[in-house]
Amino acid sequence: MKFEYDVIVVGAGHAGCEAAAAAANLGSRTLLVTMDMNKIAQMSCNPAVGGIAKGQIVREIDALGGQMGIVTDRTAIQFRMLNRSKGPAMWSPRAQSDRARFIQCWRGILENTPNLSIWQDMVTAILTDGERATGVRTSLGVEFHAGAVVLTNGTFLNGLMHIGRTQIHGGRIAEPAATGLTEQLVSLGFRADRMKTGTPVRIDARSVHFDEMEVQPGEDDFHKFSYLDNVQRELPQRCCWTCFTNERCHEILREGLPDSPLYNGQIKSIGPRYCPSIETKIVTFADKTQHQLFLEPEGVDTTELYLNGFSSSLPLDVQLRALEAIPAFRDVQIFRPGYAIEYDFFDPTQLNHTLETKRIRNLFFAGQINGTTGYEEAGGQGLVAGINAHINCHGGEPFVLGRDEAYIGVLIDDLVTKGVDEPYRMFTSRAEYRILLRQDDADMRLTERSYKLGLATAHRRDLLEEKRASRDALIDFCANYSVKPQYLNAGLEQLGTTPLAHGCKLETLVLRPQLTLENLSTLIPALREALDKVPVSRHEEIIEAAEILIKYSGYIKREQLIADKIGRLENIRIRGKFDYNSIQSLSTEARQKLTRIDPETIAQASRIPGISPSDINILLVLLGR
Repeated sequence: MKFEYDVIVVGAGHAGCEAAAAAANLGSRTLLVTMDMNKIAQMSCNPAVGGIAKGQIVREIDALGGQMGIVTDRTAIQFRMLNRSKGPAMWSPRAQSDRARFIQCWRGILENTPNLSIWQDMVTAILTDGERATGVRTSLGVEFHAGAVVLTNGTFLNGLMHIGRTQIHGGRIAEPAATGLTEQLVSLGFRADRMKTGTPVRIDARSVHFDEMEVQPGEDDFHKFSYLDNVQRELPQRCCWTCFTNERCHEILREGLPDSPLYNGQIKSIGPRYCPSIETKIVTFADKTQHQLFLEPEGVDTTELYLNGFSSSLPLDVQLRALEAIPAFRDVQIFRPGYAIEYDFFDPTQLNHTLETKRIRNLFFAGQINGTTGYEEAGGQGLVAGINAHINCHGGEPFVLGRDEAYIGVLIDDLVTKGVDEPYRMFTSRAEYRILLRQDDADMRLTERSYKLGLATAHRRDLLEEKRASRDALIDFCANYSVKPQYLNAGLEQLGTTPLAHGCKLETLVLRPQLTLENLSTLIPALREALDKVPVSRHEEIIEAAEILIKYSGYIKREQLIADKIGRLENIRIRGKFDYNSIQSLSTEARQKLTRIDPETIAQASRIPGISPSDINILLVLLGR
């Protein structure tokens, strides 16, 4: 019996779910293969989505017609906008989700997506004809054939968990590792290596002294992840709590270091520098007498809590005794200890920007298999891989996002150009055009592209056009409406800003940090009328978008000019035009790295670590530029 599909997606984590949904919604007959249908889109670590730069990625996924933002809003039990004290380029949405409902919501979406089938099994081999992927073989001996295959294996490839000196083979606690795939891909010429990540202890809320902790409430305003008007937060909102470790806690942790897999040689791979374990913190920051911890609820109907900031692979007894030294946890009861996990990944410089591998056509990698960490990074990659897998089967131009278009574009370009030497995590500092890549305008940047592709719906595009028209009408009003000192100065002083010496356009006032369209509308009836014309369902969102463009227009225009200038180099294609090893005027390092990475454009070549401006000039001269 022969099973035929257009696209097969292996793994139903955050990358796999987005890849499968995208390919199916674009019209490809899609099969999603997962080892456990009850763990679809499992939040393996903390039950939260978004955060610094990660929140921007989720907004981009939503703007492109992906599902992560929708699922997060519908299962959120706390929402916060981080970095509000900074400019809007740094604002980053973050939500706590109900872990169980997150899985249920994602599964409901997938099971009701046309063209999408699900198969519960372990993939043990990729089928190829030597040049391209043609399907997969599973542990049950079933062969599925397809035009494209997307691998999103997460931490399951030869996964090995560590709790003290105890080692358990598995991809996640109580779940088996995936075997066979790494070995096959290495035999086909792929370069693989190992990485490490970890997760904290899970705590029973009934054993916590919450009076010894500080409450961290969420926010209740219009902000959310999805741009759709019919997606809202539906669940009761919960608080988080914070507390600190102390010297006695650190003393116990230090005593346990000889049995720590990180320090006794048991773990040999590299972990995430930006999300260190508690034992790494007390070693790296030995002068610190305390570290902040965040206690986060796992859902509305469970007593299970996640202790953010206490990731550990120390022995169980050490973890418990260290926790008991913290007043809030003196009577602590836990559901399971923290653990570290090592797993296989593949050097992402072996990929094109479409996330198709260079070695085997129609084979795509997305998520932690590429050396990244985080649900959001995985989801963004999965979406791009799913779109391009569909395109490979049905024709069309490759779908690639530029560094000036999306954080997802920055993420993928960093991976395929620079590779990774530790689990890659997105930060706003990685994006040189972050003023253009704000969380408020992902729909303006990406929805039209997705609509033309066939992924974003007509309803989503209509909402975009309504928002654009209302936003631009407000900006136009402010640019052309004149204000006079005699009517405003008393009110301006009450709002804490300097009176006007002479008349000006309203937009000049909006530039002041103390002033907003809303508080100015209390002084200017015509502005109030203009604001009242904004659609009620998206009133605050549209007003905020207009205000940001007015206040930061100078910075935005300047950054766009820089992006356009650099963008000209993105149009100079060089792949296949040079035998780099024969160009003796290039440095030895440049010849080696250009040969290994084989950049698509001059701009990509310029971003390869070790490639100097003089190397780029040599290539431009050889091109006749």
